[in-house]
Amino acid sequence: MTERVTIEKVEYERLRAAADELSHIIAYDVAMADGGESIPAELVKLMIDGEHPLRIYRDFRGLTQAGLSELSGVNRVQIADIEAGRKSGSIETVKKLAAALSVTIDDLI
Repeated sequence: MTERVTIEKVEYERLRAAADELSHIIAYDVAMADGGESIPAELVKLMIDGEHPLRIYRDFRGLTQAGLSELSGVNRVQIADIEAGRKSGSIETVKKLAAALSVTIDDLI
């Protein structure tokens, strides 16, 4: 037999809100314990709005396309094409770019 508890709707909604808040706190604690790099919220918003992550991380690192090209060994035109969405780049290319920007490949795709 299943036990049941009946509570007022307002109490149920308060408990749901508290559970949501707790899940956010736990996610924050996990992220902080991970020790990974965080990026400013305005850059995250640009990613959500569809800006290519390669450009965002390049700008975040203070690099021009030419500077990233020099660090990664990837042609500047190829970098421009990836940032503009005209090309996706090979796995090897994205790997070189990620290494030059000190991010993971997943961060760039």
